[in-house]
Amino acid sequence: MDSQPRHEPGARRFGAVNWLGLATLCRRETQRFLAVWTQTLLAPLVTAGLFLVIFTIAIGPSRGEVMGVPFTRFIAPGILMMTVIQNAFANTSSSIVISKVQGNIVDTLMPPLAPFELVIGYLAGGVARGLVVACAILAGLWATTGLVPAHPLIVLGFVLLGGAFLSAVGIVAGLFANKFDQMAAITNFIVTPLAFLSGTFYSVEALPRGLYEITHFNPVFYLIDGARYGVLGVSDASPLLGAAVAIFATLLVSLMAWGLFRTGWRLKA
Repeated sequence: MDSQPRHEPGARRFGAVNWLGLATLCRRETQRFLAVWTQTLLAPLVTAGLFLVIFTIAIGPSRGEVMGVPFTRFIAPGILMMTVIQNAFANTSSSIVISKVQGNIVDTLMPPLAPFELVIGYLAGGVARGLVVACAILAGLWATTGLVPAHPLIVLGFVLLGGAFLSAVGIVAGLFANKFDQMAAITNFIVTPLAFLSGTFYSVEALPRGLYEITHFNPVFYLIDGARYGVLGVSDASPLLGAAVAIFATLLVSLMAWGLFRTGWRLKA
């Protein structure tokens, strides 16, 4: 007589969380960018270095101090966070879009992974890539300028929040886009402006009143400002407020990504 427990069709057999499946997805998303590290890790480091060198040569000597620190040091945290969020976004969005275009997204949807496990798995890859990029840039800043973060744990916290927020945005964007040109449009017209118009290269105190108010509705501003406080000890806004805004924005977009996975929007016929 069969003594094995019987399961209803479609029932989960792994408890509340499929830990093996979740760990496998996290490992896959991490190995994706590690396998092409020259493109995903080395290239962003070179780009960040070029930004720093060009702005230092072109503006640094005549710009003077900003918020009491030399201009080169002032823009370093902004470049750091801008690079982190761009890479976190690219990791999740490209993973989903490539799978959809190549037709192998079914390999991710068929395993017994709940929508929240899919969100966490993709987020893990994006956050990991952002964290590795941040460590590489900080090491480069220390080696070339001697810059050491004033509050390392705050830097770590905002790097993790920035990676998580833009990874979640990348999931939503990847689910929306069915073609590479649609993803390029999202990157060029949404992600890049959010990064550049958020105090990366300037203090928002210098903006006209209208733009100053609008900037404070941009979550990326709080990420860059928080990273600047962690590295330099100066900021335009309260780091606690920045952390609260970043956490709220990350949870909101992650919930949206969960809902899209749950309904199979643009994933299922």
